[in-house]
Amino acid sequence: MPEKQFRDWNPDQPFLLPPSLQEWLPEDHPVYMMLDILEELDISAIEKKYRQKDPRGTRPYAPKMMVGLLLYGYSVGIRSSRKLEKATYEDIPFRVLTAGNHPDHTRISEFRRKYLDELEDLFLQVFQICQRMGLVELGNVALDGTKVQANASKHKAMSYERMLEEEERLKEEIEEMLEEAEAIDRAEDERFGRENRGDELPEELERRRDRLEKIQEAKADLEKEAKQGRAEEVQAKADRASERAETHESKRERKRSLALAEKWDKEAEQLREEASGRAGQEVGDPETPEGMPKHRPKTEADGTPESEAQRNFTDPDSRIMEKGGEFLQGYNCQLLVDEANQIIVAQGVTNQSPDNGNFGPMTRKGTQNAEVSPEAVLADSGYWSEEAPKAAEACGTEAYVATGRQPHGKKTPSRSGDPPEEATAQERMSHKLRTRDGLDRYALRKSIVEPVNGQIVNGQIKEIGGFRRFSLHGYQKVRREWALVCTGHNLKKLIGAMQAGQCEGGALR
Repeated sequence: MPEKQFRDWNPDQPFLLPPSLQEWLPEDHPVYMMLDILEELDISAIEKKYRQKDPRGTRPYAPKMMVGLLLYGYSVGIRSSRKLEKATYEDIPFRVLTAGNHPDHTRISEFRRKYLDELEDLFLQVFQICQRMGLVELGNVALDGTKVQANASKHKAMSYERMLEEEERLKEEIEEMLEEAEAIDRAEDERFGRENRGDELPEELERRRDRLEKIQEAKADLEKEAKQGRAEEVQAKADRASERAETHESKRERKRSLALAEKWDKEAEQLREEASGRAGQEVGDPETPEGMPKHRPKTEADGTPESEAQRNFTDPDSRIMEKGGEFLQGYNCQLLVDEANQIIVAQGVTNQSPDNGNFGPMTRKGTQNAEVSPEAVLADSGYWSEEAPKAAEACGTEAYVATGRQPHGKKTPSRSGDPPEEATAQERMSHKLRTRDGLDRYALRKSIVEPVNGQIVNGQIKEIGGFRRFSLHGYQKVRREWALVCTGHNLKKLIGAMQAGQCEGGALR
């Protein structure tokens, strides 16, 4: 019997590379789709910043290549700049994408940091490509939020009450140490002579002074934020009183409402002046750029923070939030997802733990991104408020928002007809959700948005794509990082559809 033969194998055998790296991959590989998508993206804002630099020195990497490297990395779950650098050496698709270039991880990190604003804008461009390729139908869109860990520990947060206690304790310790140091100095002066005295501060004293300074700064910031928040509350009361004055038929009631409005206007102005006079770092705007609500610490009537109000030293914009029965230091990240292919229509970030208040801003943002109103927006009971149906109507869509939790396992009986004329907004919504159309639509909510949250955040695709923690500090940077993560998700969906031939034969052109 002839001896068994094996294929040739010699690791030391030199061989000629093919004339093109693209011959290493099949024709329908995702990286080729990524290169096609790159040609559709407008990165002129990034290129404009490049042109403003001094033309002398080392030539930079092509901006389009750097954008492609980041976006493709996010689409396959590689977000670390070091891992991206490694991939350009060891991963064939990344070698194809960068055409054999190997940007250092510091350059990748610096590029992302410098062009965060412009990279955030790419979310809309990628979404519009998805829309143009027929992947977005805007029938039912579902809204949901998920809590994501900030790049900060909850153990680095301190309550206002503890700040006051620590401030006093550190002041006393510093005073005692200074008195002790002076006593030691006097004794050493008598023993060795005054000319031999050292003038450096003891290490422990310096450490306590640094800690006192940080606590005082955080305390001032918290007080300023609390004053601003209280000023907003009082101003809202003044505005409501002014509105009532315009509708009252009674002259006496009009006069009373106007007097209250004037009183609260003055109080709000005084609180704003007190807030502007506080020391410490600048506190962010009352609302996010998308108009989404921002957390404000609970305050006393004079705008002083309540004792439980907290501020984190590492990321002051983040907040303690509950997720799955546990507490984390993080942000509340919002997604508006289309039913057809689970494309993210709109995304946003807030540091307010409850979802209440996000329905209107997210619906408006989704309508603006798509330039078309969806048929219906579905959301759970956390989004319910009387403003939700009004916001949906203003955007030309229908709201289907649960008004309360349905007992597990209990079937909701259907209804027909219209609700009573005297029904409240909550009763009308409850009736709407119990119609056959309402039951059918709301049943879709979990299957639309929760798988997307699971894929991005909860690690259903293990270490490859589980996004568990932000890498940047501060609200402004965090919301841009979230936009990049969501862009990566939409790219993955778009590339998959192109491979499956769902986008005009799989090609963009």
